[in-house]
Amino acid sequence: MSNSHELYQLIIEGIQERKGRDITLVDMMHIEDAPTPLFIIAQGTSAMQVAAIADSVREYVQEKSGVKPYNYDGYRNAEWIVIDYGHILVHIFVPEARQRYNLEELWADAVITDIENLD
Repeated sequence: MSNSHELYQLIIEGIQERKGRDITLVDMMHIEDAPTPLFIIAQGTSAMQVAAIADSVREYVQEKSGVKPYNYDGYRNAEWIVIDYGHILVHIFVPEARQRYNLEELWADAVITDIENLD
């Protein structure tokens, strides 16, 4: 994979394949203590959809680029699944968990970009 931009575009497409909504890019490249340069946050309507979105991201990215995540976690209750691509962390939430953890607010000093929903 040649660059982060291509990877995050594939991740977004993988989210959209399963009707993931309210996608937000949290760019933390300029924040010294950030855990990673980029978060991609999205949500599904239920735990089942959150798991389907996470599967779609992993499969879509691997199919299109050959890139596999370093790790992923959260499938047990599927309220919040995180997929680790090293320099990009993908967070997929049910709405209640997204509101509770509010990562956008936690990293409010980052550059935050909302991606328009497809429908």
